[in-house]
Amino acid sequence: MSMKISSRQVDGVTIMDCSGRITLGEGSVMLRDGVRELLAKGQKKIVLNLADVNYIDSSGIGELVSAFTTAKNQGGELKLLNLTKKVHDLLQITKLYTVFDVKEDEAAAVKAFK
Repeated sequence: MSMKISSRQVDGVTIMDCSGRITLGEGSVMLRDGVRELLAKGQKKIVLNLADVNYIDSSGIGELVSAFTTAKNQGGELKLLNLTKKVHDLLQITKLYTVFDVKEDEAAAVKAFK
């Protein structure tokens, strides 16, 4: 199953709905390009909705960190939304759960930017 990403705007915040697998190759490249495109357009408030992401490998984790850092360096913010149990556990094990601002609820994620 390949990665799919669609973007939508909610109150000036861009929500990227990701589904599939964030893995070495196509998945991580799509994520990277998607975040960079948004930042290039001046959209600095980004939420990655990972509700439909069922697998992330080490490369995908690296890509999440890279996207987070890139956004921060360009004056933006990146938050994670709706982690599946697998992804949540992975972020706990890698201690990245404390790095990302993780929300369970879309409205809370959008409000967190204000």
